[in-house]
Amino acid sequence: MKSLLLEIGAEEIPAGYIEPALQSLSSTLMQKLTDARITHGSAKVFATPRRLALEIKKVADKQKPLTSEVLGPPEKVGLDKDGRPTMAAKKFAEKVGVSVDALAVKETKKGRYLSAKITEKGLATRTLLKTILPEVILATPFPKTMKWAELDIMFTRPIHSIVALLGNQVIPFEVGATKSGRHTFGHFFMHPKNVKISTPADYVKTLREAKVYVDLDARRKLVEREINKAAKKVGGRVLPDEELVDIVKNLVEYPVATVGKFDKEFLEIPREISITVMREHQKYFAVINKKGNLMPYFIAMNNTRTKDMNLVATGHEWVLRARLADGQFFFKSDLQESFEQRVEKLKGVLFQAKLGTVHQKVQRVQKLAEYLAIAAGKGSTEKKQVSRAAWLCKADLVSSVVNEFPKLQGVMGRVYALIDKEPNNVAAAIEEHYRPTYSGGPLPETVTGGLLSIADKIDSICGFFSVGLTPTGAADPYALRRQGIGIIQIILNQGFAFSLRKSIEKSLRLFGIKKAKQIQEVADQILTFLQNRMTYQLAEEGFSKDVIAAVADVSVDNVPAVWNRVRALQDLKTAPDFEPLAVAFKRVVNIIKKADVRIKKTVDEGLFEEKSEAALYAAYKQVNKNVAQYLDKGSLDKALHEIASLRDPVDAFFEGVMVMDKQKKIRDNRLALLKQISDLFGLFADFSKISTS
Repeated sequence: MKSLLLEIGAEEIPAGYIEPALQSLSSTLMQKLTDARITHGSAKVFATPRRLALEIKKVADKQKPLTSEVLGPPEKVGLDKDGRPTMAAKKFAEKVGVSVDALAVKETKKGRYLSAKITEKGLATRTLLKTILPEVILATPFPKTMKWAELDIMFTRPIHSIVALLGNQVIPFEVGATKSGRHTFGHFFMHPKNVKISTPADYVKTLREAKVYVDLDARRKLVEREINKAAKKVGGRVLPDEELVDIVKNLVEYPVATVGKFDKEFLEIPREISITVMREHQKYFAVINKKGNLMPYFIAMNNTRTKDMNLVATGHEWVLRARLADGQFFFKSDLQESFEQRVEKLKGVLFQAKLGTVHQKVQRVQKLAEYLAIAAGKGSTEKKQVSRAAWLCKADLVSSVVNEFPKLQGVMGRVYALIDKEPNNVAAAIEEHYRPTYSGGPLPETVTGGLLSIADKIDSICGFFSVGLTPTGAADPYALRRQGIGIIQIILNQGFAFSLRKSIEKSLRLFGIKKAKQIQEVADQILTFLQNRMTYQLAEEGFSKDVIAAVADVSVDNVPAVWNRVRALQDLKTAPDFEPLAVAFKRVVNIIKKADVRIKKTVDEGLFEEKSEAALYAAYKQVNKNVAQYLDKGSLDKALHEIASLRDPVDAFFEGVMVMDKQKKIRDNRLALLKQISDLFGLFADFSKISTS
């Protein structure tokens, strides 16, 4: 077994393209090897801005042999009456390349036939890779691809070299006009000569000698070491930014950090602007002191080491000064008018063609946020603050800073609100109402921010659903799925116990929908949509699918209640006596479903004929009373265990009673009894969905 190395050398690949491409290269090649019956070990990927590579260890020299069975003529044609092979059998054996003695008789649905087992010898892996590797290279997906040199192929950037080795042997093939070999290139400035790779095992070391850190983890560690060392030179430390480290790691082949400085006057503008200018435009790291305050320094990552790094730093300083001056100008220009004055300008900003302007959205969100504050049981102060925050929450969209730096939406809203002496809660809510901005991202920390965020997201979901712009398949251009999950996460995090349905219906009415039927239809669609998001979130937290389905199908209106029911039912399911309990519950539900008659609501104790009937009804009445008390106290676990106590009387009932009695009044009375018990189960879950062995 040998190691396989593939490297694609290209012009500079965008940093964001690199790791998704590596994942595709690795998974596609591994799958193709498996499909070709070539055994192999694990894969390790490598990359720089000018190359994508991977090594797969323990690759077999040839395919596994493939044994298959081929049917020949029917037995009565292939063998004579004495069981000797006929000419037909001999021709079949000759055709498939086996001796006549190797033929067997196989029983099939169509009768008995002669058959032969054929073993196809495995081809050499090196031979197969001549076809596989070009296919893998050209199948690599990128956000954008290009053609070059009039070649009939596409890749993200022109390909200039390909290294393809199995052990110490080159795998010969061509992609476009580029032939594979064992030569790659070193660092563009520090080692511009071609580099020969003798074996896959030499790859990392050989490139390191050519001033290229091709190992992603090693290069990342070097980036961290370089920026930390640079920050210490000026008595500071790097503002933590793991995402920027990952980006910068894929911008350089040989990381060298340099520290630069900027005028202290730029420390007077909000730090968020300075950090964004450094991070987004220049990919520079900000430097902070022990107290966490911004220092007038930055760290730039270079792709080469020069004799005069001070000259390099000066170049970075010139560029950054211009960018910071722009940010300073935009900020000062925004301060020429109050933050609230910008709300009026939102009338000229379109939210969505069918849903009006951002100003109209603000008006709806304000009313919905006030409604949610009351529904969540908050006081007048909270209602007033969330109303104010809602009114201002989009005003920064028409500011010069956000126009230049869109990622600062919400952040600058908080900054401008504080400058205008708005309450801290109002300012915080303006920033927080966009959260979570990505999967697993931070949630609003304040109650005001939580309520405003939910109101904004419900408004968006209701608006798009009401005009038929719903997510389809993988397409979700308005990020409604993320917003749906965000609503659920915020409700759980804050413990809000309001009705989702009523909140959705309120929002739909704010869009001017008046027909009750239309409101109900759209609300049903949205609740189903949110139920799917809730099911996903519950599964992510490790709850079993059958328990989730059993609870979520009953109601999703009160999110914390759904979570508590799922948790309580999951705990109950782990009890040793749960399975017979679930079986008994299912039997009750199934009889009700199959009855196919209108079941009366009341039970007549005078019609009981068996003791087990009376015992079950007495137990039900007591349990029903106890459950109501537990639910009033919010004790879901106790309520569910109380219902579980019905197992024995239910079992005794089924053992001693024929539900479908010949007498209609007896039968109907027994069905009424089971219906009341079924309804009691249904308060918590659809037990028919609970899996039992």
